[in-house]
Amino acid sequence: MNWIDWLVVIASIGFIAGYGIWHTRRVASTVEFLKGGDDRWWSVGLSVMATQASAITFLSAPGLGFESGLRFAQFYFGLPLAVWFISRFFIDPYYRSRVITAYEFLEHRFDLRVRLFTAFLFLLQRGMAAGITVYAPAIVLCVLFGWDLATTCIVIGLVVIAYTVSGGTKAVSVTHRWQMGIIFLSLFIVFGILIVRLSQLTDITLLWQAARGSGRLDVLDWRFDLSTRYTVWSGLLGGFFLSLSYFGTDQSQVQRYLAGTDVRVARRGLYFNAVLKIPMQLFILLIGVIVWMFFLVEGQPLVFNPLLRQEVATIDAPVLQELQGRFEYLQNDLKSSLKQKSAISAAEVSYKAHELQSCRNQYLQEFKKSTGKEPPKDTNFIFLHFVVHYLPHGLIGLVIVMVLSAAMSSTAGELNALATTTMVDYIERLGISAPDSRWKLPLTRLITLLWGLLAIAFSIAASLFDNLIEMVNIIGSLFYGTILGVFLVAFFVRKTTSRFLLATAILAQVGILVLHFFKDALPTLQVEYLWYNLFAAVFIYLTNAAYAVLVAKGN
Repeated sequence: MNWIDWLVVIASIGFIAGYGIWHTRRVASTVEFLKGGDDRWWSVGLSVMATQASAITFLSAPGLGFESGLRFAQFYFGLPLAVWFISRFFIDPYYRSRVITAYEFLEHRFDLRVRLFTAFLFLLQRGMAAGITVYAPAIVLCVLFGWDLATTCIVIGLVVIAYTVSGGTKAVSVTHRWQMGIIFLSLFIVFGILIVRLSQLTDITLLWQAARGSGRLDVLDWRFDLSTRYTVWSGLLGGFFLSLSYFGTDQSQVQRYLAGTDVRVARRGLYFNAVLKIPMQLFILLIGVIVWMFFLVEGQPLVFNPLLRQEVATIDAPVLQELQGRFEYLQNDLKSSLKQKSAISAAEVSYKAHELQSCRNQYLQEFKKSTGKEPPKDTNFIFLHFVVHYLPHGLIGLVIVMVLSAAMSSTAGELNALATTTMVDYIERLGISAPDSRWKLPLTRLITLLWGLLAIAFSIAASLFDNLIEMVNIIGSLFYGTILGVFLVAFFVRKTTSRFLLATAILAQVGILVLHFFKDALPTLQVEYLWYNLFAAVFIYLTNAAYAVLVAKGN
């Protein structure tokens, strides 16, 4: 990065934060701070999308597209159906109950214990996720540019804290619009540059056919296999339950559409997200596929993670040097053939690309043998490697702003929801602060600040070198199924009891944690994380429905 990039970054981030603070400077009531109030459905929809689409989306998803193609899009196949279900059955009861948090509704339906239990699960998983959304862009930017990790986490966190503490839900909503604008602008510019550059270098149709031959353009996998992470069925079933829980019961999302002035605005905002989310995700993955095409022509490093490259350089292992030489030979041969355009077929390109990938995999396996350590994955560094080395200055800054904007948008929504849940479901409900206290708004701002500082602390302490977009979804899936099961019982089962519901929810939560953390000790129970959402929710719902039938027969 040079001074032009820094100017773009500082000016853009400064404008977003300053606009959020200035636009909400007159927020003076706790209700306005916590709930907001937006009569534009498209604004609500952008806010919902911005909260979900964190920096992790724009770092990891192109890397997933590069490595395995478009199949990750199946993860979102259940989302449109989930949004319809929420609009049909959830939104009206929320608005009729005049709740600020989703967990308030559970006390109306059951009792305080159920409300506090589900609110606790939300605070636990979303508190961890908030730290990761700060850490994810920070670690990648620090590795690429040599920035200090703690300083980067602190700066990102403090900027978000500044406008979230100032204006609450309203500030989050107004900044989301600008952040999503920057994100879409950056993606379209990068896509355009990639297409133009590829057209100048080689026959882009040939590369497109090679991508199809390698399976990277395949979206659908119809196998019904619980141990396969992304299939049509895991997306439709597991993804449906994950989306249903996230959009229907996670306060960071519920708060976004409850900020709408009425049910109509909330529904349209959600439908806006349902319509755009899968095409947007396919577009981001497609950028990763085109980056794969680009690197076939221009060449790529054996590993993208600079820290791993530095570590490999210190290892005296002849087999690694031999594999590196083979990789460079294969790559130069492929580059030479592609730049001659007509000298190679699509099938040959696919085969040679497969040879490159096999050599790379073997290199990483030998690294593990030589060091005894699992090599960190490259997924989160692939896209920014292209940005840093092949985009002109100014555009590099704009893409960095895109990553930071995505981090800020999701983190702001999370901090706002964490503070709201803490204030409404615990401090106010348990009588620690009176509802009409003049200290309520300052206390809410203080809680927002504390959650922000906790997220910064967690991000500094975190040590994640895997695929970050999957890490966040795994954390969510550990808890979302239980929370969703409680809400499904609240909406659709009338004759159960609070005590029985709480017992089944705790049992389901313990079962999911055992299934995940002890999977290595249970080889016959290899279940991918998307299915956790379905298993927990269905278990809680069916046991309570059966109990309700028994109660009805007993009466």
